[in-house]
Amino acid sequence: MEATSSIDPELEFTSTGVNSSKLGMWIFLASEVMFFTGLIGSYIVLRLGSDTWPDPSQHLATSVLAINTFVLICSSLSMVLGLQAISQGDQKKLTKYLLITILLGTTFLVIKVADYVHMIHNNFTITSSLFGSCYYFLTGFHGLHVAGGIVTLVVVLIMAKKGRFSKSHYDMVECTGLYWHFVDLVWIILFAILCLV
Repeated sequence: MEATSSIDPELEFTSTGVNSSKLGMWIFLASEVMFFTGLIGSYIVLRLGSDTWPDPSQHLATSVLAINTFVLICSSLSMVLGLQAISQGDQKKLTKYLLITILLGTTFLVIKVADYVHMIHNNFTITSSLFGSCYYFLTGFHGLHVAGGIVTLVVVLIMAKKGRFSKSHYDMVECTGLYWHFVDLVWIILFAILCLV
């Protein structure tokens, strides 16, 4: 049987009526939800089961993490604008907004690494306490997901510059956007439970 053409939109849909690539991304994100739910659930159990738990403000630079949260939310907005641009056939704006998203995502990681260095310098490490272990473990896994998202965005940007997307064919942009929004949402939850609660 001949391979399905990526330029024939009718052949990209499953019997459910959902686009194949989008369905695959939703299934992947469902597995990611389970993964992070397990990690966050473990953190909550450990925290509730601990007799003493340090005040996060004594160890974490909450204001810096709040700025980082804002940076990631802005990257979600630029991703939405990029998707909107290509849905209207504007490849130039797509490339511009993809580049902005990549830069904001990279800024998030740079700030996070600088924050790690600052905390380690102040003796808050992965081995210093249960809270330290939880903090580095949760934010470290999230950071790896952000890094993976940036790599994917770079690939999508290269494809966009080669004119691989059009008004009727931009599934990869949309799927990458879904992943990026998921990563942003996870960070907002982590910021809330690690820094504010």
